[in-house]
Amino acid sequence: MSAPSRFDRGHTDDLMSFLTASPSPYHAVATAAERLEKAGFRQVAETDAWDGTSGGKYVLRGGAIVAWYVPEGIAPHTPFRIVGAHTDSPNLRVKPLPDTGAHGWRQVAVEIYGGPLLNSWLDRDLGLSGRLTLRDGSTRLVDIGRPLLRVPQLAIHLDRAVNTDGLKLDKQRHIQPIWGLGGDVRDGDLIAFLEEESGLSAGQVTGWDLMVHSIEPPAYLGRDEELLAGPRMDNLLSVHAGTAALAAVVTNGAALPYIPVLAAFDHEENGSQSDTGADGPLLGTVLERSVFARGGSYEDRARAFAGTVCLSSDTGHAVHPNYAERHDPTHHPRVNGGPILKVNVNNRYATDGSGRAVFAAACEKAGVPFQSFVSNNSMPCGTTIGPITAARHGIRTVDIGVAILSMHSARELSGADDPYLLANALVAFLEG
Repeated sequence: MSAPSRFDRGHTDDLMSFLTASPSPYHAVATAAERLEKAGFRQVAETDAWDGTSGGKYVLRGGAIVAWYVPEGIAPHTPFRIVGAHTDSPNLRVKPLPDTGAHGWRQVAVEIYGGPLLNSWLDRDLGLSGRLTLRDGSTRLVDIGRPLLRVPQLAIHLDRAVNTDGLKLDKQRHIQPIWGLGGDVRDGDLIAFLEEESGLSAGQVTGWDLMVHSIEPPAYLGRDEELLAGPRMDNLLSVHAGTAALAAVVTNGAALPYIPVLAAFDHEENGSQSDTGADGPLLGTVLERSVFARGGSYEDRARAFAGTVCLSSDTGHAVHPNYAERHDPTHHPRVNGGPILKVNVNNRYATDGSGRAVFAAACEKAGVPFQSFVSNNSMPCGTTIGPITAARHGIRTVDIGVAILSMHSARELSGADDPYLLANALVAFLEG
């Protein structure tokens, strides 16, 4: 990939398709796997014995995917180059007893996942997606992509002070979406509806992991269409860029001094502590098994990890024109200014000076500009999978990303150039 004179519309169009096809983490990893298979990757089961053959492989577990490519003849102690990201986004998730309602309205009981901007989910046409677990233990993805649910806001006539005192939402009482009418709310209505929509027989579904999503498609925005509005860019923008970069590295045919890896985790938005989160053993187990499958020893594993670098790619904050005082006065990342390097001396981000040098070299090789981001000292700083990856695996990690507005909204805003610029930088990084 080479840096575009304006932006690569094909890459951004493809990101829009990726966002639309990925309303849940389970759909996101399935979409990424499909693209990697087209580049020659094959799925390996964690319960099978692994061989040390070269080529592209991936492990799929729930809403997480780890994919890696072993070049021909590579030594067991060869370090990894990892692009890390996460597949989940803040949203509303269906409770174990989903059927509820009041005063003639049918509603779906939801729980708040992560830290969404709750007001962004009001008065918006919503679909339903996720994973169904069947009686035989298999799973089935479900995506109701038509207008199905809505969280209606209270009319201003019944809340005259809303524009002066601010909108106040009770997470339990005010965020339950409606999906129909009827005085007789029966347990099993929602699941029976999903079984019918999925072509399943009644009673076949015994478990579910379901969430709502905005059905409004991504779109270019602005006079010159230099902006991109869409859902779940935090952090599917990075998952897409990492997938595209890994596929490009494999198909470019260049000699690779490292083993390129994509690690996209679930549950970053609520702390990463799960078997599919960055604080779980998945990444370390996959990397170790790759070393051992190629005849490596524990010493080879230690040498490989010592030379490994991970770019933790997640969205960051572009300077907001209406709230510029909330940003650090000397660090104002702009959309379409290239990817951002995220720094926090209290290790909320994992970047240090040596990590900055690695990222700067990749951007220079790719001909991509980059920007620096730090938080205002008076504002608490967010965090990423970066510090978790560094601490859990002893891997040098650098936090980067793309600057956006409206982070954690049901619909976020980025520059249309930046996704492609990020992917270019990731290609150069993975190629070493």
